[in-house]
Amino acid sequence: MKLVLASTSAYRRQLLERLQLPFETARPDVDETPLPNEMPRDTANRLAVEKARAVAARDPDALVIGSDQVADLDGEIFGKPGTVAAAIGQLQRMRGATVIFHTAVALVNARSGQVRCENVPTRVKFRELSDDEIVRYVDKERPLDCAGSAKSEALGITLLDSLSGDDPTALIGLPLIALSRMLRAEGLQLP
Repeated sequence: MKLVLASTSAYRRQLLERLQLPFETARPDVDETPLPNEMPRDTANRLAVEKARAVAARDPDALVIGSDQVADLDGEIFGKPGTVAAAIGQLQRMRGATVIFHTAVALVNARSGQVRCENVPTRVKFRELSDDEIVRYVDKERPLDCAGSAKSEALGITLLDSLSGDDPTALIGLPLIALSRMLRAEGLQLP
């Protein structure tokens, strides 16, 4: 079976390349709008599965990986900001706070219909950031395509006091430890 990443994210593609498995990418074309009263963790899980299923429906001979990340500040969802103003607003809301980044990864076996999904949370404590620091960061990094407007793998690490979680790749967007476990369960050899 071929392996397909249901994402056009460069971050996720680069992470998956670490596993040294051949794979393709495909755009899942899924509406990422949270459902009314949906908890952030549930949003991430649902969207990861929906993305994988959408691509699996088009490719019946594939193992399809879907992933989604939602930043959660006391139940409030922060997705990809899309604009500079929204990124600044998100970081202003998160300064001095602890935010949980829920990163879900799903693996769908299109042949068998088997669906696996795991959520890997990362607790991130943001520093007390000044407006000037926020504006400078957004201007330099342009984190418009990242949930919560901060790229911890780059300059965004300077915005943080601490972070904790079970998988350092989860915060970047694809939890490789959980994904490796799923792939092994489907018979792939790693390493």
